[in-house]
Amino acid sequence: MSQERRLEMIDRKHLELSLLRQCILLDISRSSVYYDAREADEYDLELMSLIDHQYLKTPFYGSRRITAHLRRQGHQINRKRVQRLMRVMGITAIYQRPNTSKPSRGHKIYPYLLRGLTINRVNQVWAADITYIPMARGFMYLVAIMDWYSRYVLAWRLSNTMDVEFCVDALEEALSKGTPEIFNTDQGSQFTSEAFTGMLLQHGIQISMDGKGRYKDNIFVERLWRSLKYEEVYLKDYQRVPEARAGIGAYLRFYNEERPHQTLGYRTPREVFQTEMRTASQERGRRCSKDRELVSFLSSEPNPRVMATENIAGDTLSLAPSLSKQLGPPHRTMLLTW
Repeated sequence: MSQERRLEMIDRKHLELSLLRQCILLDISRSSVYYDAREADEYDLELMSLIDHQYLKTPFYGSRRITAHLRRQGHQINRKRVQRLMRVMGITAIYQRPNTSKPSRGHKIYPYLLRGLTINRVNQVWAADITYIPMARGFMYLVAIMDWYSRYVLAWRLSNTMDVEFCVDALEEALSKGTPEIFNTDQGSQFTSEAFTGMLLQHGIQISMDGKGRYKDNIFVERLWRSLKYEEVYLKDYQRVPEARAGIGAYLRFYNEERPHQTLGYRTPREVFQTEMRTASQERGRRCSKDRELVSFLSSEPNPRVMATENIAGDTLSLAPSLSKQLGPPHRTMLLTW
């Protein structure tokens, strides 16, 4: 159950259960119950929109270059403010660098498993990522889970916080459609949490994690974000969350079912995913049928070689009593000493 749904279950006027007890039972923090959301500063929202546009064009820009870019556009802004806004947006400059970052306390970081791997079938590798969605009076976070081979978006969720619940909800929906061999993410705290990795391990899925700041490790989801924002988000300027949810949902349906991809032979992601799933299912069915036929044959048809061996053994055992009578008891050997 999502955190939003659990917050809706809080009854501030309950006669028997205090707010503290309700928070414990629903596994939510008291601060989230007492929190009164404030509208984001309009100028911050304007700056975040500019940062997001530039970041899509130049994902290798860090806070220094972003600050310089904004100053050239006439914004008197310092680097600390840009760094704060980039942290809120969940973005960082993308370039190869030494991995000096440490995982969150209690969170395990898994190795990157896709290096040198040929991805040639559906459900071989899935990937997930989170992006920032600007709105007219605020912003949201979007998580999506994609099958790498077909580019099919299996599930997505919107949230106003960077918690783990909306990522787990998306994962549950995706797993209802299949099970990958490998699941690849970045090292964000949502994806390294026990709630997320535990669900993957329960399904026997290998976990792969990108190196810090490695853009190409999850490039197909990054391309999805670029298409989504230029073809939908920036054109609509969502006013309310339901409007954003409806618009993004409509675009992702279009992306899955109508938008042809050159790398897929101008087929849609859904066509490729479903075709490959049917082919794999038919192949498994043929293998199971052959296995059943083999088991049936071995259980119903006697093996001549085995039967001959059994007959020989039976004849030998039947001769044993008669041979014993004819030969008599064994002779005792005498040892003579001189």
